[in-house]
Amino acid sequence: MYEHFWKRLIDIVLSTIGIIIATIPMCIVALIIKVDSPGPIFFKQKRVGIHKKNFTILKFRSMPVTVPHDTPTHQFRAEDMLSKWQHFMRKSSIDELPQLFCIWIGSMSIVGPRPALWNQDDLVAERDKYGANDIKPGLTGWAQINGRDELEIPVKAKLDGDYTKKLKQGGFKAFGFDVRCFFGSIFSVLRSDGVVEGGTGELHKAEKNTD
Repeated sequence: MYEHFWKRLIDIVLSTIGIIIATIPMCIVALIIKVDSPGPIFFKQKRVGIHKKNFTILKFRSMPVTVPHDTPTHQFRAEDMLSKWQHFMRKSSIDELPQLFCIWIGSMSIVGPRPALWNQDDLVAERDKYGANDIKPGLTGWAQINGRDELEIPVKAKLDGDYTKKLKQGGFKAFGFDVRCFFGSIFSVLRSDGVVEGGTGELHKAEKNTD
């Protein structure tokens, strides 16, 4: 009941409120993007949605147009290519704001596993082990507040599986866990926790380098 009705209702209400509140800030961001870097304001990309069906995600463009369109961030040194504004957008997650429209139309949820790129077969395969591909992807999720870019793929998929298991329990436990993820994300964004340009699994790499 929670997963299929109440969660969707909450998504519609919160995304509607978010779109209304963020309209003017998003217009300002769009103007800055246009001045800061040549190219389109928005970035559209094919991502993996519920039941591994692809959908188009919408973000503010936070990369130069010269960056290959479907390249995961861990496959290039993004800090060498970004302007100061683009780096700020990614670090503060401002580039994610247009995903409120994806939530409103039902392609995404407020809370859920972050949608994988259509060509991230390793992440999709790991999530299959936990049934995490059978729920809607989210703007934020359990893995996002427990390491984000610092997590290696198996660890990230396991956390997504933990969230999926909790969601399937339904009721107040599922709702409470969503609330925990939601407010945890706010604090994570304010602290820029887990934002590492250039690599999934950077936390593990850093630990190895200090051994």
